[in-house]
Amino acid sequence: MKILITGGAGFIGSHLCERLLNEGYGVVAIDNLSTGSYENIEHLVANKNFTFVFDTIENTTVLDRIVSEVDLIYHLAAAVGVELIVKDPVNVIRSNVLGTEIVLQTANRYRRKTFIASTSEVYGKSEKTPFKEDDDSILGPTIKSRWSYACSKLIDEFSSLAYHHEFDLPVIIVRFFNTVGPRQTGRYGMVIPRMISQALQNKPLTIYGTGKQSRCFCHVHDVVDALTKLSDVEAAVGEIYNVGSTEEITIQDLAVKIKELTRSQSELTYISYDKAYEKGFEDIMRRVPSIEKIAKLIGFKPKISLDDIIKDIMAYQKQGMGQE
Repeated sequence: MKILITGGAGFIGSHLCERLLNEGYGVVAIDNLSTGSYENIEHLVANKNFTFVFDTIENTTVLDRIVSEVDLIYHLAAAVGVELIVKDPVNVIRSNVLGTEIVLQTANRYRRKTFIASTSEVYGKSEKTPFKEDDDSILGPTIKSRWSYACSKLIDEFSSLAYHHEFDLPVIIVRFFNTVGPRQTGRYGMVIPRMISQALQNKPLTIYGTGKQSRCFCHVHDVVDALTKLSDVEAAVGEIYNVGSTEEITIQDLAVKIKELTRSQSELTYISYDKAYEKGFEDIMRRVPSIEKIAKLIGFKPKISLDDIIKDIMAYQKQGMGQE
């Protein structure tokens, strides 16, 4: 079996490439390296079952050839990260919506099962936690570019389900909740790698807003487990699944925990959203997934604790990798 991973040189994509190769699959990774990194997959290049294509998924000729030769697609390519969303909204919207449409068109041409990566951002400002897959999406106004990412991923979901309902294309949608681990960069606002990098250098740990907002962080290895198991279950087709941890922590407590585990002398520094991102930036105070649906289907339950996640990223950064 041969599998295509779009965004294969990215953080989640590279770990998925690694796992699938270890399980004996052939893997083709396509990435334009706009946010991914060749270093993430460099150790895989010598594997005879791995092919890396340096290109964009918007190159329809290249994508058509690849899809015609594979059995399954994981579409992970996307513009992500709060800072990138605020600073480059045109590219975020265009890449996410157009890129996914091209992948769906091509997958439909060859009838390939396709995973579509979505995000917890689609729940928006809803205060009904934990978030369930059939809950309402409550987004802010269009004058706040912060909501453009969530909107673009909702369009991806609508498009994917439309292809499924109208053309019977086998699609599976996964909504990631703060996936973290080695190889993740803090460059685009990812909080744990950024804070660990700051702590290891005894620099101030920057907390945006009050720090009272809470999140749940899931190790990329647990996420990859879910992705590979879902592909084997026919009942997953046409459905949406939250993939994440339910271990909730405030960002302020996260900073304290990182400081303790790294034995850092760093101080905690608070920065207003207006200064960090844009005037009137709106954040989501609690983001907690319900994972009942995926647990019932494949028995999914994250195995790696937050403390172990932090230690894993610490070890990675101490090797001189992932520093910002």
